Amino acid sequence: MARKNHAIGKAGWGYTVVTGIVGMIYFSPVMWIILTAFKTRTDALAVPPKLFFTPTLDNFTGVFFRASITTGSDQATNMGLYFFNSIFIAGTAVILALIVGTLAAYAFSRYPLRGNDTYLFIILTTRMMPPIVVIIPIFLMFRLSGLAGSYWGIIFLYTAFNIPFSVWLVKSFFDELNPEIEDAARMDGATERRVFFGMCIPQILAGLSATFVFGLILTWNEFLFALLLTGVETRTVPVAMARTLGGEVGVDYGLLAAIVTLFLIPIFFVTFLLQNQLLRGVTFGTVKK
Repeated sequence: MARKNHAIGKAGWGYTVVTGIVGMIYFSPVMWIILTAFKTRTDALAVPPKLFFTPTLDNFTGVFFRASITTGSDQATNMGLYFFNSIFIAGTAVILALIVGTLAAYAFSRYPLRGNDTYLFIILTTRMMPPIVVIIPIFLMFRLSGLAGSYWGIIFLYTAFNIPFSVWLVKSFFDELNPEIEDAARMDGATERRVFFGMCIPQILAGLSATFVFGLILTWNEFLFALLLTGVETRTVPVAMARTLGGEVGVDYGLLAAIVTLFLIPIFFVTFLLQNQLLRGVTFGTVKK
């Protein structure tokens, strides 16, 4: 028995080492971006690339304050506003989509209509088309309705695109619940609202967390609609990041890497905060009791 446990322990260490190596390979591009954010412009363009260098915070300072050529003093940039726009627009859109999608998913799961699968397929087809296909009618719609350049215009658009994803994902979590327990609660006098909020929602919190994280990642990185449908005051970080690629002196890779590093922090923070729920959510229903 001891020899068997020793063999299992060795196998466990082997899997850990292999997993660590694979994880480092996948994370190496992100790590290189983070290292570049602490390099000077000369170090960032050095050939061969420098692994050992003197770190600097000038790139992070330059994200929010730029030296003016005319006055010689530091002037504030709008990057703080763009970060706020990304957080506000993506967070609001995903929360709205999650609320609407959860209600619709519960209805599809517990009160299926004739042709229920057809309706679900129609909802899914809205995510099958590439965004470039619908950009012209959406642009004209925004222009005629006066939503172009506004917060709520892009929020409603992102909400509409996230609802199909939320409906399909959350419905799968509702399908894993036992409806007989809900029927027993109704026979004991529980209202439909109490069954939904008191019994179903607490059981799928992990699934809701997973849906929220996936939806946030998709919305956080969106570029095309943000480029064409936002204004100067509602511009998001991906659009502002693309504008840093231009310039007469070439691309400042250190500054660009600093923006990317700061842009990754909210996603890392949310994922770390919800990691326990996220792990349970992505494995929900895979183990039968």
